[in-house]
Amino acid sequence: MFKKQTVIISGGAGDIGMAVADKFASLGADIALGDIKPVDQCQALLQRITNYGVRCHYTTVDISDASQTEQWIQTVTAELTAPSIIIANAAITRLAGFQETSTEQWVNDIGVNVNGAFFLTKYATQQLLELDLPGRVVFVGSWASTHVHSHMPAYSVSKAAVSMLNKCLALELAPHGILVNEIAPGYVDAGLSGRIWDENPGRREKAAERVPTKQVILAAEVADKIAFLCDPDNRHMVGSTLLMDGGLSLQ
Repeated sequence: MFKKQTVIISGGAGDIGMAVADKFASLGADIALGDIKPVDQCQALLQRITNYGVRCHYTTVDISDASQTEQWIQTVTAELTAPSIIIANAAITRLAGFQETSTEQWVNDIGVNVNGAFFLTKYATQQLLELDLPGRVVFVGSWASTHVHSHMPAYSVSKAAVSMLNKCLALELAPHGILVNEIAPGYVDAGLSGRIWDENPGRREKAAERVPTKQVILAAEVADKIAFLCDPDNRHMVGSTLLMDGGLSLQ
């Protein structure tokens, strides 16, 4: 389905990033991963991706740095092709109330979650416009963008900003054949949540009890829905937020 296309994924060494890489590689796409982790810590991931018979490029990059992000995209284009599927996934989740959050932490979290999403999508779509190529952009948002999470205000505020960025970019790029959408998961068994649940027996089950469907989301399920948003036949979803939270936000 995605053969001869390059998918670029920020936060590519995280649980959701890896699941997205697996999904698109299984569908024939070449994969460009960016993360702050050194490449020597990601060899198993890279091997797994290349086992699908596709090319995989990894760059250690600070997505909150505009120049690093622009250079990353240029390198990916030179070594693979211009990324036509852009997944803005990198994010920091921190458990700290408003008064507990330091100025440095706030600036850092907004820098990664909001600025990083802006830099990646700006430079990658700018390249598509210059080459007159169609594409897809998916922002990995959260149900926290519309529901108050007092224990992680920086994350919630940043995801609200990303949700509006999705709409602004979608309106601007749709006439050029570049369709932009957002996915907003609820409780995902990945990242910080997954680690907390692993370290605290019974917490995963308690979290699932809060969800009307009584289930938490797997990273692979998020990846499936991202692939759906990028499907060439999905021609009419523009600026949409695909909420997948098991009904959590209805309460």
